[in-house]
Amino acid sequence: MSNSFSNQILAQIELFTKKGQYAIGIHTLPKILDEEVAMAHLDYLGVKLDKLTPTQSAYVDLEPSGPFKPDYYRY
Repeated sequence: MSNSFSNQILAQIELFTKKGQYAIGIHTLPKILDEEVAMAHLDYLGVKLDKLTPTQSAYVDLEPSGPFKPDYYRY
């Protein structure tokens, strides 16, 4: 539940602080918001993730700094 509530709060902050970028409707919010929540919760649990190597990054066609899901990925 904590992840879900955290995602909802970050989504509300995103919509509030960037009012002009979102017309009334349904939008896919930036994936980086989900990753911020995941990283915060993993940090709280004491979990550390490795960084992608350049080879791994090239293979999955993603930046080593994230977001770690391609644009076509749907939750």
